[in-house]
Amino acid sequence: MLDLTKSYHPQTVAIRHGHERTFQQEHTEAIFATSSFVFDNAAQAAGRFSGTEEGNVYSRFTNPTVTNFEHRLGAMEEGEYCVAMASGMAAISSLVLTLLNAGDHVVCSSSLFGTSVSLFCKIFNRFGVETTFVDLASPEQWRNAIKKNTRLFFLESPSNPLCEIADIRVIAEIAHTSDILLTVDNAFCTPALQQPLKLGADIVVHSATKYLDGQGRCVGGAVVTNHKSIYQELIAIMRTSGPCLSPFNAWTFSKGLETLALRMMQHSKNALELAKWLQDQDVVNTVNYPGLSSHPQHELAKSQRNDVIQENDDQGVEGLGGVVSFDVLGGKQGAWNVIDSTSFLSITANLGDVKTTITHPATTTHGRISQAQRDEARISDGLIRVSVGLEYVGDIISDLKTGLDEIRNKYA
Repeated sequence: MLDLTKSYHPQTVAIRHGHERTFQQEHTEAIFATSSFVFDNAAQAAGRFSGTEEGNVYSRFTNPTVTNFEHRLGAMEEGEYCVAMASGMAAISSLVLTLLNAGDHVVCSSSLFGTSVSLFCKIFNRFGVETTFVDLASPEQWRNAIKKNTRLFFLESPSNPLCEIADIRVIAEIAHTSDILLTVDNAFCTPALQQPLKLGADIVVHSATKYLDGQGRCVGGAVVTNHKSIYQELIAIMRTSGPCLSPFNAWTFSKGLETLALRMMQHSKNALELAKWLQDQDVVNTVNYPGLSSHPQHELAKSQRNDVIQENDDQGVEGLGGVVSFDVLGGKQGAWNVIDSTSFLSITANLGDVKTTITHPATTTHGRISQAQRDEARISDGLIRVSVGLEYVGDIISDLKTGLDEIRNKYA
């Protein structure tokens, strides 16, 4: 494991940190596929279970492979504490169970992933947690939504699927003035492009299923923070409720982190080129991508990139990530025509894969929320989301062109 008191480049941290070699002297991280761990004696077992002695106990809450991933991701986010979980939604659920009680109030951005909206509206409200949704890009709405019982701000930036950008510094200041914690879902950018804790956020959540893995292999999530008390309470919740990450998935994510920065730069380059091409298509109403100068928060997005990215502006990562969404003529049928006309893009709701994926948010990722909630989040029937992969970008454009030509003949 690296000595982080020394100055290492983030790419070195992504490859080297977290691994503690066993007596076997393995070069790559080991997978500890075990449910439990053996103790030298009864006293040691008692000490481990009570927490008075450090060491592995049971893989529901202590496993060396999972710990390796936690240390590596935490260091990349510049967070002291990280807890890995079975999925991104498990991470959000466990965080809410940790921070909130019945009668508490949460302010969320209206442009959240559909399942996150359902979690707050359909699940947590049953247990007395009230949620108010506000415009992600309006600090004034965040400020005006605060109540005496508000305990948490929760947002995604960039948002899913409209790629809106929050001014994290400003919203953090609003939150902290009222003793409220700010949580940022960083799944779209990852620490390779954006580090919300450095911008003032208290907590970062991840769906590791996305870019942290990078190849669509495993499901997982994580919470990162610099608050020791939050970490300790989160561990207690996970230990009791059991949303643990499997060692194999943790190992996969650790290997994914090693190439994360390289992949995110190429995802961003491809996405920017695709977005620029889409802007020139007469059957496309709007294109949502922070790298475009026409994006309303283009300069804000650039200002919130991490230091390493800002030092390499020539790398073409101005847009912060690989997700592009666009609205086409013809509403739902027009969007479906485009999607169904592709020949190699993967029609799937997952994102962050080296393979380009395409989906219709109104009937997939946001299909289980109400029409009113979709309208508030501005999820139109003609909206298409593309997670731009690492294929040759000219081939991605050609594959989409077929569908755009088809709706051009029908609706233009």
